[in-house]
Amino acid sequence: MSRSKFIRQHKKKKRQKSNNQNYTLFFQKLGYVFESSELLQEALTHRSLGLPNNERLEFLGDSVLNCVVSILLIRRFPLLPEGDLTRLRANFVNQEALYQLASGLGINKLVLLGEGERKSGGHCRPSILADTMEAIIGAIYLEGGFSAVKQVVVSLYEPLLKQLDLDACGKDPKTLLQEYLQSHKINLPEYHILSTQGDTHAQVFHVECIIPKFAIRAHGEGTSRRRAEQEAAHKAYQFIVKAD
Repeated sequence: MSRSKFIRQHKKKKRQKSNNQNYTLFFQKLGYVFESSELLQEALTHRSLGLPNNERLEFLGDSVLNCVVSILLIRRFPLLPEGDLTRLRANFVNQEALYQLASGLGINKLVLLGEGERKSGGHCRPSILADTMEAIIGAIYLEGGFSAVKQVVVSLYEPLLKQLDLDACGKDPKTLLQEYLQSHKINLPEYHILSTQGDTHAQVFHVECIIPKFAIRAHGEGTSRRRAEQEAAHKAYQFIVKAD
């Protein structure tokens, strides 16, 4: 065997070992092991790689997640009215929340992307990771049923529920940030669109939230301007709270 061929095979084995370790850690954190590798691969495949991809599973996972989180909130907060429950659920299933869950599970190391998305850093893009998280939830439902997916979602969200500040219940990041600044007599933040990417039906907005008083320039992205602004506001608010 030539030296170059030996080196190529060695690198390939090293990549396979690293990938296997990523999957093992992912299953441990998720609390579920897929029996169907094909279903898992579909859940991890972004549309930039072609068909089959995870868009249909994402559609299913969105509905399943909303259902399970609704059950969790109803049982945990029996006295909260419908309006507060709806706003609270929105905070738990929005792009930022799903992105944080996906990052914690290491999905950024497993998501399958087309060459263009891979080169542009798609494995770190909040919108892609959030959608993939929903697709995985949809895949668990198809393979393991409602009981299995409920168990996974509960284990992922229980820590978040324990840290929940009911004083901020149902308030979106932009509202929280605005209220904080107003209470401290600080000028409200400015939001600017930095760029938009993608086709008209699948655009990704990049927005900047600027707070001169704290020299903050927080970036956010989303499939709409509003979502991008909410993510930027969330990052700015978290920075202020930690520094306070």
